[in-house]
Amino acid sequence: MHPQFSKTENLGDMVYHNQINARVTASANKVELKEKQLGYEQNQWKHGKNGDFGISSDDLNSMCREGRITEAFDVLIEMKKRGIRIDAEAYGSLVKGCAKMKNISEGRRVHAHIRKSEVEMDVFLGNSLVNMYAKCGSLEDARQVFDKMPERNAVSWSAMIAGYAQSGEGEEAFDLFWGMQLEGIEPHQSVFVSILRVCASLADIRKGQRVHSYVIKIGMESDVYVGSGLVTMYSRCSFVQDARKVFDKVTELDIVLWSAMIAGYSQNEQGDKALEIFHQMQLAGLEPNKFTFNSVATACANLHALEQGKCIHALAVKSSLESEVSVGNSLVTMYAKCNSVDDARKLFDKIKDPNVISWTSMIAGYAQNGNGEEALKLYHKMKQAHLKPNEFTFTSVLSACATLAALEQGKEIHRQIINRELQSEVPVGNALITMYAKCGSIEEARNVFDKMPKRNVASWTALITGYAQHACVKEALELFERMQKAGINPNQITFVSVLVTCSRVGLVNEGRELFNAMIQDHGIMPTINHYACMVDLLGRAGYLNEAEQFINQMPVEPTVVVWRTLLGACRIHNNIELAEHAAERILEFEPEDDATYVLLSNIYAAAGEWIDVAHIRQVMKDRMVKKEPGHSSIEVKNKVHTFGARDRSHPQTKEIYAKLDELRWKINKAGYVPDTSCVLHDVVEKRKECLLSYHSEKLAIAFGLISTPPNTTIRVVKNLRVCGDCHNATKYISKIVGREIVVRDTHRFHHFKDGICSCGDY
Repeated sequence: MHPQFSKTENLGDMVYHNQINARVTASANKVELKEKQLGYEQNQWKHGKNGDFGISSDDLNSMCREGRITEAFDVLIEMKKRGIRIDAEAYGSLVKGCAKMKNISEGRRVHAHIRKSEVEMDVFLGNSLVNMYAKCGSLEDARQVFDKMPERNAVSWSAMIAGYAQSGEGEEAFDLFWGMQLEGIEPHQSVFVSILRVCASLADIRKGQRVHSYVIKIGMESDVYVGSGLVTMYSRCSFVQDARKVFDKVTELDIVLWSAMIAGYSQNEQGDKALEIFHQMQLAGLEPNKFTFNSVATACANLHALEQGKCIHALAVKSSLESEVSVGNSLVTMYAKCNSVDDARKLFDKIKDPNVISWTSMIAGYAQNGNGEEALKLYHKMKQAHLKPNEFTFTSVLSACATLAALEQGKEIHRQIINRELQSEVPVGNALITMYAKCGSIEEARNVFDKMPKRNVASWTALITGYAQHACVKEALELFERMQKAGINPNQITFVSVLVTCSRVGLVNEGRELFNAMIQDHGIMPTINHYACMVDLLGRAGYLNEAEQFINQMPVEPTVVVWRTLLGACRIHNNIELAEHAAERILEFEPEDDATYVLLSNIYAAAGEWIDVAHIRQVMKDRMVKKEPGHSSIEVKNKVHTFGARDRSHPQTKEIYAKLDELRWKINKAGYVPDTSCVLHDVVEKRKECLLSYHSEKLAIAFGLISTPPNTTIRVVKNLRVCGDCHNATKYISKIVGREIVVRDTHRFHHFKDGICSCGDY
C-alpha cells in the first residue's frame, strides 16, 4: 500500500522523497520509477511525528558500495539543510565509501562537515577517518586524526600501522607498534600482518625476530594469518629454514600459508622444495589459487624444469586460472626462462588484457634468449598500445639493446628513461651501465655511473665488468679499490670481473693475489667461474702445465667451462697433446658440443695436421654435429643489419662487396698478409685467401663504412670469436680509413685504431 500524505505536507515532502530516491537508486527508467520509489520509501524511510526523516546506514552503505559517493554526500547535505539529524553511523558509512574508492577529495569534504557538526568523534568514526586517509595515501592527515582521537582501540592502532606499512614508512610503523604495547593494547592479527610486512620489505631479520618473540609470548604463533606473515618475513630475509619451522607449527594450514611457504622456497632458489610442498598441498586436498600458481611457476623457471612447468600450466587451465593476468605473466616468464620462448609468446598472445608486467615478461624473455630484435619490436608495440613502461621494462629492453650492441636505440631508451624520471632508480642505472659498456661506449657507461645518486654492489660490478671487457685494466682495478674504500663489499661476480681483467693482460701474480684475498679476506668460496678465470689467467700466459695442475687440485669436479678454457689456451700456444686431453673431457659431458670440435680442428689445422682435421670433420658428420654459423651485426640508423660469411642477401650487396674488394687491395698494398691457418679446409692457398676475404665481420665493417659519415666509429658484434685473420685485417683497415672500429666477440671487445688493437694481440 502506498503511503498517505496530509494536504499540508504532501507537496513538499513528496518532492523531497522523490529527489532523495532518485539519487539513491539512480534509476534511468523514469516510467517505472514512481512505483519503485513509493515502495522503496515505504520500506526504507522512517516518517517521524515532526516530519523528521532519517536514513539508515544500510542505505548509505549500499550507495557507497556502488561507488556513488558524491550522490550519497549530496543526500546528507540536503538532509542537513532540512534540519534532519545526521548520526555518526551515517558519516562513518560515507567515510568508508571514500576509503573504498580512494576518493580523498570527497573524504576531506565529509571530514570538514563532521568537524562542523555536533557529532561526537567516537572510536568508530575516528577509525574510519584514519583508515580512509591511510588508504588514500595521506598519512599526515591520518596521523592528525589518530593523535586527536579521545579514545583509541586496537582497530585504531591497526589502521595507522597498516597505513605506514603500505606506504613503506617502516620506522613510523614500528614506533606505533611498540607504543601500542606501552599503552597496554594487545595487537590482533591484522597488526602483526602489517608489521611483519614491514620487516619483510626491509629484510630486517632482527626486528622480525623481535616481533616473532612477542607473537610467541601472547600465544599467536599457531594462528594461520600471523603464521603466513612470519613465513613471508623469514623468507624475504633469506631465513627459509626458520620460515619452514613456523609453517610446521601452524595446526590448521590454509591456502594462504601453503602459498607463502611455496613462495619462500621459490624466492630463495630452492625450487625443488617449492615443488615438493606444492605436491604435499595437493595431497592435502587444497586447490591452488593464483598466488600459488605464480610461485610454483617461478620455481619451475628457476629450475629450468620445462616439463614440470607444462604440468603446472595444464593444472592452471584445469583450474580456470590461466586467464588470470598474474598467472599468465608467471607462465610466460617460466617458458622464457626454460628457453621455450615460442611457447611463451603463444601464451602471451592469449592474454586478453596484458598489463605492463605481461609485456615486460615477454620482452625480458626475448632479451634473455638472445633475441634482441624481437624484444625491441615488442617494446615498440607496447608503446603503441599506450602502456607506460616501468623500471623493469626499461631494464629488459636495455638488455636487448646490449645484446644487439644497438647503441643508438639504447640512447633513445635512455632519453625515455629521463623523461619518465626513472634514471635515479638503481636497477635502471645498472642496466644503462651494462648497455653502454656492451655497446662499446665505456665512456658513456662511466658517465652514467658517476651521475647515479645511489649505487649498490651491482652498480660497481657492472662498470668493473665493462672495463674488464674493454681491457681497461688500470680503470678496472682502481675502481675495485675505490669500491672497497667506499665500504661496498665485492661479491662473487665482482671477483670474476677483476680476475678476467688480470687474465686479459697477463697479470698473473696480481690475479693469484686477488684469488687468495677473495677466500681469505672476504670469505667468498670460489665457484666454477672463479676456477675457470684462474685457468685462463695461467693458460693464456703460457703456464699450461700449471693450469692443468690447478685443475687437478680443484676441490670440486671440473666442469665443461674449465676444460673449454684450457682448450682455448692450448689453441693460443698450439699444445696438441693437452688440447686432445681437454677436448676428450669436454666431449664426455657434451658429445655434441660443436665449439670443441671446431677448436680442436683449428689446433690441428694450425699445425698442418690435415689428416686429423679430416678425422674431426668426419666425426662431426657421423654424430650429426653442425658448426654454429658465424654472423656479425652492425646498427645503422636505428636498424640492426646481420651478415653471414659470403652473405649476398643484403640489398646493398653490390656496394658492400665493391668496398670490400677496394679495402682488400689497399691493405695488401699496406703489408697485410692473409693468415691462411684460419682456414680449416685442405685447399690451395689462393682458395684459402678467397674464403677468408668474405668473413661476416669484414662484410659488416664494409657496410658500416659505406653507410655512416666519415670519422664515426664502426661498431660490430660477432656471435663467435674473431678469427686471427679478421683481427689482423681490421687493424690495417682502421689505419687506412682513419676510423675507430670496435668489434665485440664472445670473449672481449677489440678497439681498433690507427692499426693497433686494444687487446695488444694478447
